[in-house]
Amino acid sequence: MIHEIDEALRRVLRGGALPEGTGEVVFETPTRDWAARRNTPTLNAYLYDIREDVDRRERGAYAERDARGVVVRRRQPPRWFRLSYLLTAWTARTEDEHRLLSGALACLLPHEFLPVETLPPVLKDLEVLVPMTVAVPPAESRSLADIWSALGGDLKPSLDVVITTPFPVTPVYDVAPPVTEGAAVSVRGRDGTPADSQPRMLRRTRNGGK
Repeated sequence: MIHEIDEALRRVLRGGALPEGTGEVVFETPTRDWAARRNTPTLNAYLYDIREDVDRRERGAYAERDARGVVVRRRQPPRWFRLSYLLTAWTARTEDEHRLLSGALACLLPHEFLPVETLPPVLKDLEVLVPMTVAVPPAESRSLADIWSALGGDLKPSLDVVITTPFPVTPVYDVAPPVTEGAAVSVRGRDGTPADSQPRMLRRTRNGGK
């Protein structure tokens, strides 16, 4: 699922910030050695954090229905995870990097959710929206400066892009087909004839009435 979200983000950036043929959209670790090898305009979305959004966790199984509304299987609800990307621009000139980063910001801001057409089939089948935030201040437990220090590189301007995606959970339980025909029950009397053909006896009351 993570690599499929990578591709969805790549499609969004390709659609506005960095069209095909004008540079690269990659998902590399931005170390100094990697940066030294850059020779083309690049947007790099480095996935630096993965954690579950526990507020979205659901309990119990839910039913999947076919076009007729018949329950065909039951599955566990998906678990939601926040994928945090450090989006940076890499060119030969700082001004060009700022221009490229500005283009990325303008491209991403209109989308509160990943566009449906960019989603992989497994997410389209779930029929859910995939939230995306851009440049929202990170939690206090995170420090972008610490990330750059760990990477051994110099601090650069960056956009914090967070995509909250469902992750399907197995197993999936198939449901037996519904019963469409009832069983006929025949009630017979003591002599073996059907009960409906037995003569009806009227019960008499104690005072002789009917």
